[in-house]
Parts: sequence; structure tokens; C-alpha cells
Amino acid sequence: MPKHVRLISLLMVCSLWSMPKAANAQALIPHTLQLDGTKLEKQGLSLAQEAAQLAQFQQVELALPRARLASQLAPKNDKVWLLLGGLQLQTKEFDGAIASLKKAQSINPKNGDILFALGSANFQQKNYQAAVVNYQDGLKLKPNDPEGLFDLGNAYYLLGKLPDAIAQYDKAVSQDKKFWPALNNIGLINYEQGNTSEAIKRWQSAVTLDKQAAEPLLALAVALYTKGDRQQGITMGEAALRIDQRYANLNFLKENLWGDRLLSDTKKFLELPRIQAALQQPENSSSAPGKQPTQ
Repeated sequence: MPKHVRLISLLMVCSLWSMPKAANAQALIPHTLQLDGTKLEKQGLSLAQEAAQLAQFQQVELALPRARLASQLAPKNDKVWLLLGGLQLQTKEFDGAIASLKKAQSINPKNGDILFALGSANFQQKNYQAAVVNYQDGLKLKPNDPEGLFDLGNAYYLLGKLPDAIAQYDKAVSQDKKFWPALNNIGLINYEQGNTSEAIKRWQSAVTLDKQAAEPLLALAVALYTKGDRQQGITMGEAALRIDQRYANLNFLKENLWGDRLLSDTKKFLELPRIQAALQQPENSSSAPGKQPTQ
């Protein structure tokens, strides 16, 4: 899966849906023209709900203008600013995203999701040390958040602090036994360290948790093939690429934190005739792309 980058969590979207509706405004004074702040806020929250629903279905370009207007109509709601900041992150508007998230933080400094989103903004700009600080601060507020732990692990990974990365991935799995991306990333580290057998165990566990997870399935296929289990490796590789052919792109794999050793072995694997033939076949129409981080 593409490495998770926290942008708009389903939890946050649901929280927007469950926002209490603003009370109906009092009657206007006769013959006086005035803006009703309560009605405007209600309209803003309604727009935010629409934007959140659109974002859930990856309709970011449609969601963004609604979120912008919502932030003007409901400027004191931290969730609306968080939504706007998350959408701006998706469209790589980093300066705007950080400004929106800082606004959200000023309204509600106890919202850990805001700090996680700020971490994402720094992470995407390759400012990994700043991302670490954001994720750590977010985890002080939400210490058992598996995605926050995973994000922190990724930042440590890219800083070369591999034991710290593994520790965070392990914590993520301890909080959510089905959180296979953390297992997958531990396998990536194991493989680069030459511990192929341990990497295989991690990827096997990840595939057991989600049989449509193309990333650990392809990594497992490459490891098995390179180890000598060629028939099994090729069969698994074909299955992985039927799920998601993006994983046949070495640049995509590198973006997903695949290391040099695994990339080298994967390059050879992808050149195999049967794997090349598999790439000519359409993906499974019923399989969804990897979890997004979304981010």
C-alpha cells in the first residue's frame, strides 16, 4: 500500500457528520438587515459535511471549495479547519495546509489529529525531524493511535533510526492486531538488514491479515523467489500484480520505502517472462487500491 499519510481520517469525517446542528436563529428585528451568524455557521457545517463526504470518495477537487467556504462560515470550528488543511495537503498546497492546521490548533490545542496532520505536512516536505516532533506531540494526546504510531515509525525510518522505527511499528500492531502496514514495514527493514527469514514471516503475517494487500504479497514473492522458492514466488507475484500493477513501478516502490536490496531483487523479478505476461493482464476489477494513507 502507499505509505500512510494522515490526511483525512474516516474518524474525523464521521465526527463532522455527527456535529450537532446549530440552533435555529431568533427572529430578526423588523426592518433591520443583518447577517445571522448562527444560520451562517449552520450552512458552514453543512458544507463541511458535504466536503467530507466528497473527500471520502476521493472527490478532492469538488470538496476543496466547499471546505474553503465552510471555514469562512464556521471560522471557530477546529474540525472544519482540519478538514480544509487535510484537503490542501492532498493537493500539495503545503503553505495553505499548514496555515489552516495552525488555525485549527489555535482553536483546539487538545486535538491530536491536528498535530498528526501537521506531521504529515512536514513529512511530505521531507522535513522528517519536524514531523517526528509533531507525531510525538500528537501521541501525547492520543497515545494509543495506531496510525499515529505508524506515522512516527515512518519518520524514524527515513531518518535512519531503524530500531526506533521498529519499536513504533510494534506499538502500532499492539494497538491494532490487524494493522498490517506496520508488519509490512518491519519486513522491509528486516530484508535490508539481511534477515530474509524474519522479513518473510512479517510479510506472511501481513498477507494473512489482508489477502488483497498487494505490497506485502509482492515483497513476499520476491523474497521467496530470490531465496530459491521460484515457483511459489512467481505465483504470488502474479497474484500481487493482478491486485495492483502500480507495484511493478520501481519508483513507486521506492516512494513506499522499499530499500536498495529489495529494489534490486524486485527489478530482476519483474523482468521474468511470466511476470511480464502478468503485467499485460488487467487488474482485478473487484480489488481496491492500497489503503490511503491516505497520507
